Amino acid sequence: MNNSTLNFTAPETSTNSTIQSTGLVGSLDICIHIINFLFGLPTQSYVVWLIITGSRVASGLFNLNLSVCEIGNCLISFISIFNYCTGFSYLTTLSVFLIGLGVTGRPLFQCLICVERYLAVVHPVTFLKYKPLRYRVICCTVAWIITLGCCLCCIYTISLLYIYVCFYSIQFLLFLSIQLFCCMAVLGALKQSGPGERGREREENHMKREAFYLILITTVGMIIFFPVLYLHCVGKISCLFSP
Repeated sequence: MNNSTLNFTAPETSTNSTIQSTGLVGSLDICIHIINFLFGLPTQSYVVWLIITGSRVASGLFNLNLSVCEIGNCLISFISIFNYCTGFSYLTTLSVFLIGLGVTGRPLFQCLICVERYLAVVHPVTFLKYKPLRYRVICCTVAWIITLGCCLCCIYTISLLYIYVCFYSIQFLLFLSIQLFCCMAVLGALKQSGPGERGREREENHMKREAFYLILITTVGMIIFFPVLYLHCVGKISCLFSP
């Protein structure tokens, strides 16, 4: 009798603990989404407004598109909060579509920023050749075609978790390799400068340092952000298709 009682109550206890842990993870996830939406959306919108209203739209075009991708990530948080508060899930497809902005658009525009700084420091003649706005517009157009294509792939491969994970793992390693190459190349160019620089050479050295720090910060941000978003997306997908 006691054994049967134990066998009957053990699954119930396990189920209750699972529900409690799931609810705790869900509440923490929603808190993160709320913070991301409340702070991320106004900040990125302000950055977009500064670039559009400023006089350096051409030089900040990649940053402008990067901020648009960040706004898309904020919309994912809004959709998650909306679904959690209302209990509806009909915006899930839109949320899955916007995931591509985070896992593809964001690192892609970060790579374009890093490559631009790399050319400006290591190959200044090539940088001046492709400095006009039309070349940046072409790069942004190609980048958005790739990003939107990956957004569509998120919808059609979302149920194939293995393919989804492999595809975006390879993509992450590719983007990370490009940024690390740019970072090391700019660092090498910076070390070639002599200690006794004056005037124009000192100013160029300062620009190299700024480019190096910008690429370094962008690369570190990608290393920190991408795995977090990646694990979050995989967790969401697993919850959607778990029995």
